[in-house]
Amino acid sequence: MAGQDDQDAPRGSNVILSWYDRTRPMFIDLVGDYAGKELFLVEGDSLLRVCFEDERIDFEDGFQLLHAVYVAERFLENLVKRHCQFHIAFFEDIEASFEDQDLEKVSEAFSEEDLNESYCLVTYAVSKILKQQECDAFLASAFVLHSVIIKHIPLSQRRLPLITFDEEFEEQIESFLEAVSEVCRNAVEDKRWNELMSNEEFDCDSIDLIDGRLFRAVIQAMCDNSLHGVVPRAAQPDWALLSGLVAELGDETLSLAGSIEPAFSKSTADKADFEGGVEELTVLPFTNSVFDKHLECIHVKTDASLAVRFGAMKIYRETTHWHNHRKPLNPKYAPAAKVSKWRNPLRTNQFYMKEMTTYAASLTGAKGKALEPETLTVGSKRLVKLVEEKPEKAAAKSRKDEAQDTPTQNKSGGGKKGTKKAAAGLSKKEQMIADNKERKGSSESDKAFTAWSTIMKGLDVISDDQDRYLRTVDYLNALDSAKTTFLEADIHTYMIQSLLNWWAMYCKVNKKAEGYFVVALIWTTVRAICTSTSPISKENIQHVTKLCTLLGITNALTSFDSTPIDRKLSFVFKYPPSAQDLRIEVSQTELQLNYCGPYMDRMLDAKPDPRVSSFVPDGWQRDVLDQLDANKSVFVVAPTSAGKTFISFYAMEQVLRADNDGVLVYVAPTKALVNQIAAEIQGRFSKKFPVPGKGVWAIHTRDYRVNNSTGCQILVTVPHILQIMLLSPSNAKSWAPRVRRIIFDEIHSIGNSEDGVVWEQLLLLAPCPIVALSATVGNPEQFNDWLKDTQKALGSDLKMIQHSTRYSDLRKYMYEPPKVFQFSGLGKSYGVGLGLDGLLGFDAFHPASSLVDKSRGMPDDLALEPRDCLSLWKAMCKFQNSEYQVPESLNPEKALPACIRKADIFKWEKDLKKLLLQWLADRNSPIDRVVKELTPTTSTPKLLTSDKALSSNSSASDGEYIDPYDLRSTTLPLLYQLHKRRALPAILFNYDRSQCERIAEAVLKQLVAAETLWKEGPQWKKLMEGYEKYKEQKDKKSRKPTKPAKKTKGEDDEGGSKVDRMREESSDGASAFDLFDPEAPQEDFSFANPKALQKAELDEYIRALRWKNVKEDLLDLLRRGIGVHHAGMNRKYRQCVEMLFRRGFLRVVIATGTLSLGINMPCATVVFCGNSVYLTALNFRQAAGRSGRRGFDLLGNVVFQGISRERASRLLSSRLPELTGHFPITTTLVLRLFTLLHDSKSSPYAVRAVNSLLSQPRLYLGGQSFKEQVLHHLRFSIEYLRRNELLGPAGEPVNFTSCVSHLYYTENSSFAFHALLKGGYFHKLCADIDTKTSIVLDKLILVLCHLFGRRVCREVDNPEEAEMIKRSPSVVYLKPMPEDAAKILRKHNADTLDVFTTYVKTFAAQHIKEEERYLPLTHIPVGFVPPSANGKANGHAVPNGGAHPAKPANDNESFEFLPSLPVPHARSTFVALSGLGDEFTTIDDLCSSTREGVFLESAVIPHLELHPDECRTPLNAYILDFYMHGSLDPLEKANGIRKADVWFLLNDFSMVLATIVTSIALHLGLGSDADPEMLDVMGAGDAAENEADEKVAATIIPDALATSAATAQVAAPIRKSKKVVDDWDAGEDALVAQEDYLKSEGLNGTGATDDEEYDKLMNVYKAFRQLKSAFDEKFHAIFA
Repeated sequence: MAGQDDQDAPRGSNVILSWYDRTRPMFIDLVGDYAGKELFLVEGDSLLRVCFEDERIDFEDGFQLLHAVYVAERFLENLVKRHCQFHIAFFEDIEASFEDQDLEKVSEAFSEEDLNESYCLVTYAVSKILKQQECDAFLASAFVLHSVIIKHIPLSQRRLPLITFDEEFEEQIESFLEAVSEVCRNAVEDKRWNELMSNEEFDCDSIDLIDGRLFRAVIQAMCDNSLHGVVPRAAQPDWALLSGLVAELGDETLSLAGSIEPAFSKSTADKADFEGGVEELTVLPFTNSVFDKHLECIHVKTDASLAVRFGAMKIYRETTHWHNHRKPLNPKYAPAAKVSKWRNPLRTNQFYMKEMTTYAASLTGAKGKALEPETLTVGSKRLVKLVEEKPEKAAAKSRKDEAQDTPTQNKSGGGKKGTKKAAAGLSKKEQMIADNKERKGSSESDKAFTAWSTIMKGLDVISDDQDRYLRTVDYLNALDSAKTTFLEADIHTYMIQSLLNWWAMYCKVNKKAEGYFVVALIWTTVRAICTSTSPISKENIQHVTKLCTLLGITNALTSFDSTPIDRKLSFVFKYPPSAQDLRIEVSQTELQLNYCGPYMDRMLDAKPDPRVSSFVPDGWQRDVLDQLDANKSVFVVAPTSAGKTFISFYAMEQVLRADNDGVLVYVAPTKALVNQIAAEIQGRFSKKFPVPGKGVWAIHTRDYRVNNSTGCQILVTVPHILQIMLLSPSNAKSWAPRVRRIIFDEIHSIGNSEDGVVWEQLLLLAPCPIVALSATVGNPEQFNDWLKDTQKALGSDLKMIQHSTRYSDLRKYMYEPPKVFQFSGLGKSYGVGLGLDGLLGFDAFHPASSLVDKSRGMPDDLALEPRDCLSLWKAMCKFQNSEYQVPESLNPEKALPACIRKADIFKWEKDLKKLLLQWLADRNSPIDRVVKELTPTTSTPKLLTSDKALSSNSSASDGEYIDPYDLRSTTLPLLYQLHKRRALPAILFNYDRSQCERIAEAVLKQLVAAETLWKEGPQWKKLMEGYEKYKEQKDKKSRKPTKPAKKTKGEDDEGGSKVDRMREESSDGASAFDLFDPEAPQEDFSFANPKALQKAELDEYIRALRWKNVKEDLLDLLRRGIGVHHAGMNRKYRQCVEMLFRRGFLRVVIATGTLSLGINMPCATVVFCGNSVYLTALNFRQAAGRSGRRGFDLLGNVVFQGISRERASRLLSSRLPELTGHFPITTTLVLRLFTLLHDSKSSPYAVRAVNSLLSQPRLYLGGQSFKEQVLHHLRFSIEYLRRNELLGPAGEPVNFTSCVSHLYYTENSSFAFHALLKGGYFHKLCADIDTKTSIVLDKLILVLCHLFGRRVCREVDNPEEAEMIKRSPSVVYLKPMPEDAAKILRKHNADTLDVFTTYVKTFAAQHIKEEERYLPLTHIPVGFVPPSANGKANGHAVPNGGAHPAKPANDNESFEFLPSLPVPHARSTFVALSGLGDEFTTIDDLCSSTREGVFLESAVIPHLELHPDECRTPLNAYILDFYMHGSLDPLEKANGIRKADVWFLLNDFSMVLATIVTSIALHLGLGSDADPEMLDVMGAGDAAENEADEKVAATIIPDALATSAATAQVAAPIRKSKKVVDDWDAGEDALVAQEDYLKSEGLNGTGATDDEEYDKLMNVYKAFRQLKSAFDEKFHAIFA
């Protein structure tokens, strides 16, 4: 057997390795997404391996233990800085080998002395080795002396050269150090040694046990007699002590006598190394009136000699071009866009507007009715008179909470506007209207009751009580407010009668426990009657009271809000037979907690407010409005569905009413959210402007625009675009100063690793008060402190307003699929109880049962609904003991009132959780048993058959066996169950785009297969026979001859008056086949709700999507009520899915996280469909929040499908990650600020922006207040830009500034690109573009692949895999960069290193006075500290100092025999232990070894790591690969790019090419209609989408309409010509001709000053444009 195991081991590891090689790496921000408060396990050996790979540690001969410890601590300290919590574990068996007699001897010897651990180890190790005669006394003496010296010299004196000896002696040293290490390791790994150290209270300082370089220096000093046989005075007491201990333990006397053994010695340092020499550190001259006052605290010498060379630089402005001087662009008026057959910007804008209006209709629930946005005028808002609130009518809701959702000022008359009571305080005119209304009231009420009695006749014939109840609810909800006022009480009483009969059925069959959800509905309807403000009759009250007594739910009765009136009940209330026992068999408190939780009154501190007409705001919402009214900034943290959105609209209305100039900017993280907000604005507001060109709103994202972004009052955009607009010189005097408020939605996006820094820069640059909104911030207090500081510096006060409770509870379930599923149609859905309890395969998940890991504690937002609180209390009571008791005050009978409200639950929940936390923190408490009690034992359901299957003759064996791990086969059974329980609509979240599509396709196949099978059966045959007959009859009717008659008034062409025909048609009777379509998906095989959408509308949507080349499968899915939503989908299709879902037509959407960010898509159930690394604590909360939206659902369901219980527990008990910041002053930002200042001629706005940014006390979130460091860093960013000829001596942007600025989103690649452009590499390469086109383009793309879209490629260990890659036609590893380009970049990196080394040296010289001696993580002090000036000796009080008082400082001279090298200024003294000075090899070397106290962030230093010079892992050649073969498969298979990411990566690269082409064109003065900010530049993928939109617009909107609308259009749109080849087939000829013309014009116009340079640059432009055309053509061909 053993032999078998030996063979299996390598086979097993090979399997694992080949699996590892096949897997594709996923790039996630592990720390940002997971670190939060999660506990990590760091594997110790791997940690040490990573740290010890640092080539700077001198391990070989110098044995630098302390340097190695420093590197490990610095690594761990960086994790701590990002809030990581971790344990370090070493997996190894430690065998103690510390001998007993050694222990006795050692403890005896040490107990007498005052020592530290390193002295103990040294004496023990040396004496043991001497005893075993493994070395001579010479090396032992040298080693003990070296250990004493370590404690008596400062760390800075230990930068020593490496001294080496002859080979033989080297071997002796090596074996001696090995022996010492072995003995010491055995000791410290033994528990008894550590106990001895702690008992004796010795300092733990073994981290600095051996310094190999110092040891060698001591050997040399002893050999050449530099010591003169005497130990330096300061070290004498310790030397005496240690040599005495060695003599005692090892029976050997130590001496300082030299040895003749080393034949020779040599040092790595020469004479020059010991001469410190003063370095002349200078910077180029720079002065700028705005920056100077901030930089005056920085003292750096300027170098005047180079200034002459830089003085002659050309000034470069964006609005005046180089060779083509013409009028500067007027930023107020956009140039007219080119119009062609396809491209009519106005028409496209109308097309988008039409889309937006449709979208708005779905958002506002207008359901096809014309939208009625409020028309605003400038002036203060008319406040609402606070009359009695009219609550909204809805079945299963308490009255007061409904008031949250109901408009009181709607057109049909709110509340009881006509009553005298309400008329108090009205004007005379209003008083008269009120009197008339009252007179009219009685006749109105008669009409209402007559209509109701007709409806009741129809309801009475429905035999099913549940169905009757639901239809009554629908009727009440559909009534207008006036009718509701009269009928509400009677309808509620009628509902109670249906519910009572339903309950009686459960009582009859003795299944009361199963029917308590019906009692809950009765309870909530009784509460609705009690709290209603509508008139109520005495008879209503009488029946309600009697019924509550019968059922034993008298606690539901409270005093009635309305005064009773005399009016007969509109129907006869029938009670079940009196013999039946209808009483509930649980206490009323238990009934309420277990079943009535979702229906409880949610009013916390809501009060009517004259500013809010549509609902009664809560206290926190009123507080927000107060801050907005006071023009202050506000940071709102409230859970999804709490009602944050209305804050934004209130702020918008303020700006629109204030004047016609003010602008509010709404910043959203995703385009989907941008579209939604714009559509909501369209649906809510309209406004007439006195001048043309103005509009209410506009959208502006990278890939498309609607309306005029600078002419609107509300701009909805994404962070990058707002940043461009705020930093745009052309906006500095016109648009930017008009911005009155910025709303940052989903502000937690600042934590993103990719574009978080842009959010941070925007918050620092905001020229006005802000509103920051989020539901998920892990550290709100910390974030608020930072935000407060930044806003203060900008001149605004900020208040944080937190609201912690959700409006509707979320109930979690684990889903266990059945083993066999037999599907043959959806059948009827039933069940009005909330939640999914009792459904096959669904187990309720108690939130407290997720607390399996006690070490994690409990997240603050772990919410318990009433029934959770009850079961938790019961479980805690069950396991309490004398030590851990549950106080009687927590008993719900005592803690809660008779009629429980949500506010009472919150208080009780808080007290329960407080006790739970105490139990969690104590490992002896019975918490484990409580958690176990709350965790159900799951069992897999065997068979699930759909309703239809039961009636057919099929048996269980016909069902399909289900793979429980395959989401494609478990999703339909899940959806079927949700459909049965009326728990749709549902959103299924899966974080893999292609998996979303695969699941949807699988469900489609299953539905189609089941439908096809059903169509072969008798039911379909029968249905079709009926349909054929219906068609025949219809044909006969249509053939009836029409009576020839004179046309009279009211008649039309078809003969007979319309009235006649309508009467005739209605007499025929409506047929069931009127809407039947045999071709369409049949109702039982579709999740669509056909009532929500007319067929013609659906056909319209599908036609539009076909235009966009959307796959047929996706269209079939839409028809069946299923949508797929992820960022890779066509924009139009995504919008369509959002609209149809909101309209209620689609009832299933399978989506990635794109839908979880703030999109208004309320659903009844959220399903987490499969596990993913992207399913983080943040994403979980965001996505779960879509379920149970305010005003739609009283309870949201959250289901875990294909996720283990352990993982679900971790998600529920996880804490949100804390937001950490990025250093925001990037080099590109500095450059853009100078451009803003210079090109706006130092406008007040630009000056204020720079001043406020540089006055920030704490620049970045999580950063300390270190202003000097930031300004010093800024000064050297300026120095970098000056040296690279991007800034002139006064801060004026020069040369290629524009190219670099516009590539801001690719920093630091943009600076590498600039280095090649400035260094003339592209000029040289592109000189042959006309003759050697393909060679030039191939080389050009290779260079660009090294600069942009860089992805590292994991090297494959498996030789077979490596061979396969080699043989593959794909290029996987990027070839080295051409040598002449690499040379330029190496020089650029070296120059950059020089600039930032100077920064570190000058900063250290100016600001850092203390010696570095504390380790970064543990802060353990190391080395000797000279005594303070007052002469007090640093004796034992100094940690890790000598055991005896040290002598005065000048005794340090006695260690002059050590060949110490000069102390470095920039480099850490810990790193200098390995002999390194202030010469750095790479930027990474500089950043990772700078001394403590110097701030340096490698991310903001403009450099690009070159492979293989600086980065070991090769780059992925996916872009080059695609350019060569233009196909997608190899990218996925060979290059390992995930299919879902391909489009985005290629589109990003296309965007880079477009930016380069356009910025060079601007630089050359070409492209006369170009926008200087280049906001229209986009990737080919986005451009193609827009092109398709334009073509659709051309077919939908006639030209005549478009031109006639030009005058009517308020917001004049800008749709400038895009920098994209207009027609994909268009050759280069036309463009070349245009260039030649422009070139000749340009040169003739002003006379060339630098023809040669211009011609070379023109070739560069041509090459890049051709490359872009070639790349885009391939890109378009793939995705067309």
